[in-house]
Amino acid sequence: MCLWRPAPHCWTVRPDAHGRWRADWQVPEPDPVPAVTIGWLTWHIGFWWTTVLGHCFGSGAPEREETGWSGSAAAAADWLRGLREQWCSCLSGLTDADLDSTERTAALPWGGGQTLADVAGWVNVELTKNVAEIGLLRNLHGARG
Repeated sequence: MCLWRPAPHCWTVRPDAHGRWRADWQVPEPDPVPAVTIGWLTWHIGFWWTTVLGHCFGSGAPEREETGWSGSAAAAADWLRGLREQWCSCLSGLTDADLDSTERTAALPWGGGQTLADVAGWVNVELTKNVAEIGLLRNLHGARG
């Protein structure tokens, strides 16, 4: 189901010549933006969460092209659970002053100048949106009869 394409014009994930799963992407995004697969959505969640963690709590993050997909729904779920655990661990010891600071977010490709609390709120909204999109794709896939 992760690779089911809901429309002909669709972004997905696919293995490259070396067997590493890569996500479709284009800059600038085409208009209209393509539909996406569940695999692409799970890659997308992992990509932005890895990026936020790397820039806000690490020494940087890999480029989008370097962030591969895990290859299966179970592996993607494990990857995302691990990112969630890392995110919760990083946030748990922070003070109000830490959350109000823009120091950790300065290197983000998006969100620079926002407080860490603002970025944490965005993570919640983005995760909720992406999970809702996964749910919709599951419903559409099931409704095909």
